[in-house]
Amino acid sequence: MLATEMKKTVAVVLAGGTGTRLYPLTDHRSKPAVPIGGKYRIIDFTLSNCLHSDIRRILVLTQYRSHSLLKHLRNGWSVLSPEMGEYITAIPAQMKAGEHWYQGTADAVFQNIDLLQWNDAKYVLVLSGDHVYRMDYAAMLRHHTKTQAEATLACIPVSLDQGRDFGVVETNDRLAVTGFEEKPEHSRCMHGRHNRCLASMGIYIFNKKELIRHLIADQNNPESSHDFGKDILPRWASDGCVSAYMFGGPEGRVSDDCYWRDAGTLDAYFEANMDLLKPVPPLNLYQKDWPIRTYSGQHPPCRTGSSSTGERENLDNVIIGSGSTVIGASLRNSILSNFVHISFAASVEDSIIFSDVKIGEGAHLKRCIIDKHVEIPAHEHIGFDPDSDRQRFTISEGGITVVPMGYRFN
Repeated sequence: MLATEMKKTVAVVLAGGTGTRLYPLTDHRSKPAVPIGGKYRIIDFTLSNCLHSDIRRILVLTQYRSHSLLKHLRNGWSVLSPEMGEYITAIPAQMKAGEHWYQGTADAVFQNIDLLQWNDAKYVLVLSGDHVYRMDYAAMLRHHTKTQAEATLACIPVSLDQGRDFGVVETNDRLAVTGFEEKPEHSRCMHGRHNRCLASMGIYIFNKKELIRHLIADQNNPESSHDFGKDILPRWASDGCVSAYMFGGPEGRVSDDCYWRDAGTLDAYFEANMDLLKPVPPLNLYQKDWPIRTYSGQHPPCRTGSSSTGERENLDNVIIGSGSTVIGASLRNSILSNFVHISFAASVEDSIIFSDVKIGEGAHLKRCIIDKHVEIPAHEHIGFDPDSDRQRFTISEGGITVVPMGYRFN
């Protein structure tokens, strides 16, 4: 029965946001296309969840700085069979509802409402393309059909202080949604727990007919900002027929890591990468029946070794991408993507290095993010003098120094 319901589901992945809080990493790419973990792009987590959940009809709504994302989808995600009615299709913004780009998450779906109307799907799974997590959407759809809801929201408990960063969901003891407020100043406690509130994860399952009805009504409301969290869900919750689904429940097929992160700021993005280096990573990338798929080019293996003058490499808790070389350098708590070259006597600590970066002899980096196509000069120091770094680079609130793509040193 559930397999049949999954075949009646179309996924809509929202991948068009500007990602301004991740600048300068989003200066040349959209947020879902930002590299993570030395191997993946952020959108790979959402798309992998779809494939493992047996969802084979996926629309990816793109908009700003979409070239890198479109290239990644072409190279890494052309895996489904159109002859079987399966697809991962990128849908660029086309101004179908007037002379404006997407004005909100609901408007993005509304501007592609014809694709839903022509589709024979019964359910619409709306997802964000810029969250890091693993989830069995089939378990959520099972909950949706069992409760006979019109809409189901995936939720996760967070502290009351964190509630102001999320849409906060109010429920009764049967997880029926009785209220929804986007980023409230003071969050209401979740049912039965006085120190936690229930946050929406931005993962929704809708009955298609009811979703279309709400989208049209929202477009006809001149006071609406056309956003799911700010407009549609609060009104829908007041009408009833909305259910909450608790993320990480035992009915799913994902190992019980219950990890979900919106890597929407430089510091959150940095921590999401550093989480992968913990002795027991809270996000399990090694579950064999739930791998995260991505594009893997025809790259040579990584290589480490001593320099010609005898310096030996010192590697402690690092991820090293294919095609990278580390020669007589010191690496600690760091992630290297593909084709990174680190020369002898250099040291890299608590840092993230994107593809095609060269780090010169004797250079020292600490708590840095180095974007693609950068050559760090010999004996350069980055991450040690915030005042000096701030004159050249972006520094996050948490003190992470970010060298932008293609930066040229004098």
